[in-house]
Amino acid sequence: MAGRKGFQKRSKASEEIPSSSLADIAFLLLIFFMVTTVFPSDRARPIDWPEAAAAQKVDEKKKNILNVWIEEDGKIYINDQNYSMDEVSQVVAPLYAASDRALVISIAGDRDTPYILMDQLQKELVAAGVVRVVFAALLEQQMQRARR
Repeated sequence: MAGRKGFQKRSKASEEIPSSSLADIAFLLLIFFMVTTVFPSDRARPIDWPEAAAAQKVDEKKKNILNVWIEEDGKIYINDQNYSMDEVSQVVAPLYAASDRALVISIAGDRDTPYILMDQLQKELVAAGVVRVVFAALLEQQMQRARR
C-alpha cells in the first residue's frame, strides 16, 4: 500500500487574492460611472433675444465662458443662480481671478431690459476686474440667409 498513486491530498486553498480579474472589475466600474454620471448644463432662460445686424462667434472653450443672464425685471442669473446687482462683482471676481483672466463673460439680456440695468451690470463687471465681455444676440434672418 505504500505505492498508492490514485488519489492525492489536495493542497490548501491559496491565501492570495486573485488579481487577474481586478483590472476587468476596475474597467467595468469606470464604464459604469461614466455612463451614469450626469453633467449639469445651463438652463435656458425665457428671454426675448435682441437682434444684431452683425455678430461674431466666440471661439472659446465652454469652460472659459461664464453666462450671465439679465431679465427684463432686473433679475440676474449666474450659473443658474439668482443674484442681486450688488453681488455680481463679488461672485465674478474670484471666478475671473481663478481662470487667470481667461474667462469670457457672456451677457444674455432680454430685448426689453432697460439700458440702466445693462449699464449697472457692466459697472459691476468692471469693478470685478473683467475685461473680456461679449453680448449674446440673435442675427437678423437676412444675415443668416446671406451666410448660407
